[in-house]
Formats: sequence, structure tokens, C-alpha cells
Amino acid sequence: MVEVGQQAPDFTLPGVCDGERRDYTLSEYRGRKVVLAFYPGDNTPGCTRQMCSYRDDFSKFDESGAVLLGISPQDVDSHESWAAKRGFHFPLLADTDKKVIDLYGVRGGKLIAVKRSVFVIGPDGTVAFVDRKVVGATFVSADKLVPVLAGL
Repeated sequence: MVEVGQQAPDFTLPGVCDGERRDYTLSEYRGRKVVLAFYPGDNTPGCTRQMCSYRDDFSKFDESGAVLLGISPQDVDSHESWAAKRGFHFPLLADTDKKVIDLYGVRGGKLIAVKRSVFVIGPDGTVAFVDRKVVGATFVSADKLVPVLAGL
């Protein structure tokens, strides 16, 4: 399980951003701040609220110099459709085999495959903030993440 102060485990996952499909590797963002937002599923009410909130507050991430990566177990086709429908302009990554979900310790139970979780990673690759939800009804807002990002 990844915790604050540890190096963020590197990974590569397929994803989509603005209709462009490619592989995303965490280490390609070394030197930048990264927000990893694990979420249970595309087109679900809670995840839609969360990601639309991040979309609406995207300038706060951008102004802090952070990259936002959404990760869930749905495939790239699902991500692409949802992103187009909702106007998401940040990458959504597909962890269909749940390897990264397991690596970060955010696998859910029988009802939900992934615990809604956010990790903030500093430019040096160190985890600076972790929030794992046991019940995924709430999420960490951009306003709560901005001070963490500002401190990096």
C-alpha cells in the first residue's frame, strides 16, 4: 500500500485525452506535480460529480502546475465516450486488469472494484498526500488539493 513519503510506483496504462489514445507512464511526468484520481466507474453518479468538479476547477490544477490523471478499471472506449460526453480535457487511464489499482492499495470489495482515492505526487516522485475512501460517496475537492500542491 502506497503511503505519504514513499516513492510513487511507476506504471504505464493506456488512456485517452481529447480523443487521442496513447500509453501514459507516470515517470514521464517526473519534475511535475501529479494528482492521481482513482475512481470506481465511468458514467456513475458519484464519479461524474467528482470528475465534473475537477473539470470545472481544472484551472486550479493547471495554475499549480499539476497534471491530473483519472484512473479506473473501465476500458479506453468507455473513457473516450464518457470524456467526450462530459467535456473532460485531462487523461483518463484504463486499468482493466487492476494491476495499478492493486499497486496503490485501492482495490475495493465485491460491490465496488476501486476505492475512490486521490494521491498527490511531488516533482521528485514522492507521495505527498493520500486520501482513500472506504465508502466512495464523497471525494477530495480541488480546493482541498490546491494547498497540498502549493506546498510542493
